[in-house]
Amino acid sequence: MLVSTKGRYSLRVMIDLAEHQADGFIPLKVTAERQEISEKYLESIIKMLVKANLVTGLRGKGGGYKLNRAPDQYTAGSILRLTEETLAPVACLESGAAACPRVADCRTLPLWQGLDKVIADYLDSVTVADLMLRDTDGNDYVI
Repeated sequence: MLVSTKGRYSLRVMIDLAEHQADGFIPLKVTAERQEISEKYLESIIKMLVKANLVTGLRGKGGGYKLNRAPDQYTAGSILRLTEETLAPVACLESGAAACPRVADCRTLPLWQGLDKVIADYLDSVTVADLMLRDTDGNDYVI
């Protein structure tokens, strides 16, 4: 599993909107500048987030985007599943994958299924609210 730029940026945008939710609707240009993401690229990401009803957009003066729910109601897993084709560690576990002819004899399938479960469980346990918290030791991570 390799998380794409779109997935990483989607998480950054959601965190940015969460951190500034008291400001109301945040213009896309402001988020793009703060996150150092091309506004044009951010448009495609925000469109996906709006379509999935994760954020709401408002046009015109005073417009922009804001979260539809509290930050603790969004998981990293739900956001990444929206932006990524798959989070599966191997092709045979991807949604809609053709049945592998070796499935009955595959010695490694339980390993991949276990890894897939660990990935899903972990990503579903981390919320946008969790990602808003900064490590107090000065180890601030950027996704």
